[in-house]
Amino acid sequence: MTAAQCGVVFQGSVTSHLNSDSSLHKSIFKSKKISYTDKPWMSFSPLELKTKKTPRYQSVISMSSPQAVGSAKVSVSPLHLEDAKEPPLNTYKPKEPYTATIVSVERVVGPKAPGETCHIVIDHGGNVPYWEGQSYGVIPPGENPKKPGAPHNVRLYSIASTRYGDSFDGKTASLCVRRAVYYDPETGKEDPSKNGVCSNFLCDSKPGDKVKITGPSGKIMLLPEENPKATHIMIATGTGVAPYRGYLRRMFMESIPKPKFTGLAWLFLGVANKDALLYDEEFRKYLEDNPGNFRYDIALSREEKNRNGGKMYVQDKIEEYSDEVFKLLDEGAHIYFCGLKGMMPGIQDTLKRVAEGRGEKWEDKLSKLKKNKQWHVEVY
Repeated sequence: MTAAQCGVVFQGSVTSHLNSDSSLHKSIFKSKKISYTDKPWMSFSPLELKTKKTPRYQSVISMSSPQAVGSAKVSVSPLHLEDAKEPPLNTYKPKEPYTATIVSVERVVGPKAPGETCHIVIDHGGNVPYWEGQSYGVIPPGENPKKPGAPHNVRLYSIASTRYGDSFDGKTASLCVRRAVYYDPETGKEDPSKNGVCSNFLCDSKPGDKVKITGPSGKIMLLPEENPKATHIMIATGTGVAPYRGYLRRMFMESIPKPKFTGLAWLFLGVANKDALLYDEEFRKYLEDNPGNFRYDIALSREEKNRNGGKMYVQDKIEEYSDEVFKLLDEGAHIYFCGLKGMMPGIQDTLKRVAEGRGEKWEDKLSKLKKNKQWHVEVY
């Protein structure tokens, strides 16, 4: 079972530029809950949500993502989190989970986004350490309807922060969760009895609430750091962007006792529309401060068309840069995929078509990428 960020709406298109329309920033709103504005290394660019909020959203208003001021990096601790040679794995298991505490729950998408996605900060007290690219399991409260008397099954979520967390003290982890809501196809009305149990529990949580977590788990999406000059091509749909947020904060925001990252990080993110973009302001800040080391391309399926006149999905955006992508892979670049499993067939078909157009056999190329540990996939 892989990370399950509970439902993602598929991608679209638009190449990200520094001077792009300011409407791209309207998914970043001012939080009226927990904030870290007392920290000198954080700044905010809040925009008030002007549309009427439904009762569900009144307690989960929006993302105020910590930002490093200018290009200065943020100090982190405790640095002994860098000492381990192997990643922590399954420190806490489903039969004996760790009881953590919700710090904050913030809506991170705009009013026109299909569905609700929340950024959730969880305090684990430093007792459930993890590495970038790993997942936590969450056990929602209540009884498993299929197993009376037993707890719910574990749901896995990719961690959206570095090992130091959003407060940079090694005591928190962040999750990016889309609320899974079911609508009756006949009536068009929401049927709460069929809504996602865990995603709704997390999105409805309030500061101070307790949450049972397991893990951390996963080694497929760990960030290889042996070569600070390496190229990392990251492809995501929706909440699949979670692990990449951790990678990029580690590369560009945090001051860690490792050689400075001087390679290339290239993020392709697919969502439905501009309001559905996740962590966009944070990524654009990296683009502004590190133009030679970071590239950011987005695909907005409901707002843009591909070269054939169809919806622009993330694989279409990749195809636009296929020559560069294949050249980088030939030079040893790592490529990562995270999001709904439905994204992979389209991406694989595109890569196969591009490979054949270059006179290459995709099956052989894919086999080589896997053998060289350049190919990283986590879909759900």
